[in-house]
Amino acid sequence: MEGTDTEQLSVEDKRQQHERIGQRILAETRAFGKLILFGEHFVVYKVPALVGAVAAYTDCECERLCEPGLVVVDNRPAVPDYKVTKAAEADAALRLVFDHFGLDLSKEGFKLTFGGDLCCASGIGASAAQVVSLARALSQALKRPMSENEINAAGYEGEKGYHGTPSGIDNTAATFGGILKFQRTDGEPIFERKAIVTRMLIVYASTGITSSTTAVVGDIQAKKESDPLWFEALLQKYIALVQKAELALNAGVIAEIGQLMNENHELCQQLTVSCPELDRLVEAARLAGAAGAKMSGTGRGGLMLALTPTPEIQDAVADALKAAGAPQVWKTSFA
Repeated sequence: MEGTDTEQLSVEDKRQQHERIGQRILAETRAFGKLILFGEHFVVYKVPALVGAVAAYTDCECERLCEPGLVVVDNRPAVPDYKVTKAAEADAALRLVFDHFGLDLSKEGFKLTFGGDLCCASGIGASAAQVVSLARALSQALKRPMSENEINAAGYEGEKGYHGTPSGIDNTAATFGGILKFQRTDGEPIFERKAIVTRMLIVYASTGITSSTTAVVGDIQAKKESDPLWFEALLQKYIALVQKAELALNAGVIAEIGQLMNENHELCQQLTVSCPELDRLVEAARLAGAAGAKMSGTGRGGLMLALTPTPEIQDAVADALKAAGAPQVWKTSFA
């Protein structure tokens, strides 16, 4: 009997060891969600944006298969219809990452299992978190060590499947975390990690509407080409605003950051990327005491973001957003 107990314990020890190893491997594939503080759509035109990574993440388990092809198990939480709406884009994105690694899926087979606690919704950077986590998982599976810059580059290639010509801001935040100042260039993008001198409590909420970044970015490009003076006027207002926002962020002045977020939302409204559902939630957050609130991400659905000075106001804003009809509300902070 003692021998049997010892053998059973040994098997259990092995199971727990394998489980710990699996958890560690998944932890090493994590890629974070993000919220844009300043710069939606304008960032595409090579001006700075400020983006904050949230603690929620996507991870990826990668297994080699005996047969060629790609099998995907997507266990990520998501708002209704997100995965259905994004299915074709997701397939293209994953395959672009495999292409970037020089892998031919007609000759090699892989099974991917995506998980984590990042809820997929338009505006949270779920697509970037997915492809960055895949890049990390492939690096492990192929025993090909990669720098964070190389992981970021692979994530950028994958983002093309979702966004056509992505800005690069989402995959950069997913890879590096923290709060970043990001700017596209004709060459490598510029990014700078910002120090957080004051804890920034936030609430973000979903409209329940999934929008296509490719479609919205294309529409803004068409509007820009049809009325360049209109777009240039908005761009110059944004450039002045983001300069003030960076100074306020450096100083940790929550009230000023919030007011500038409000102004950024007004620019998004003029850019036609907000919508009544976003505007309603933004107004509800402000009335509940938020220092500032704005849409975040693609727009025409997706997410909004509120900056809350205290835990009590954070709770009040979350309750107000639920009362205003937001189907999903999350409380967190920028790390």
